[in-house]
Amino acid sequence: MLRQVELERDVADITRIYGWYVTNTTVTFEVDPLSESQMAERIRSIASEFPCFVWEEGGKVVGYCYAHRWKNFAAYDVTVETTVYLDPDIKGRGIGGKLMERLIEECRNRGIVSMIACITAENEDSCRFHERLGFKKVSNFKGVGKKFGCLLDVIDYQYII
Repeated sequence: MLRQVELERDVADITRIYGWYVTNTTVTFEVDPLSESQMAERIRSIASEFPCFVWEEGGKVVGYCYAHRWKNFAAYDVTVETTVYLDPDIKGRGIGGKLMERLIEECRNRGIVSMIACITAENEDSCRFHERLGFKKVSNFKGVGKKFGCLLDVIDYQYII
């Protein structure tokens, strides 16, 4: 079931999902997992201004997505950056697409005109996922992050609403 985030109810599952990616992948450039209180503050700040959704199954959040500020200048207020994470055990079932389609719809309703997805270049699954949603590759930054001893590239994808 897709619904808006409910912070107190959802923070433990969101922290667990994100923590797995921090610890095991280069999908995020964070190197230390967040505590529940750190994640709660992040989600509280984002959800106070931008759309934030979860996918719940059996009383447990198994995926989430949100939009957040892309840059800190007022001229960029029509553009957001997107974030989507799924429990690794449920990938490939279409849940990420449903979350992102709802996020795009809500951003459209709020007058957002551009959405940016910043993706680690080696995350080919996410690149293909965003391309299926209609995002277009607009940049490729070489060696801008370092995690697990490797320099990593970042690709930006853009969706024009």
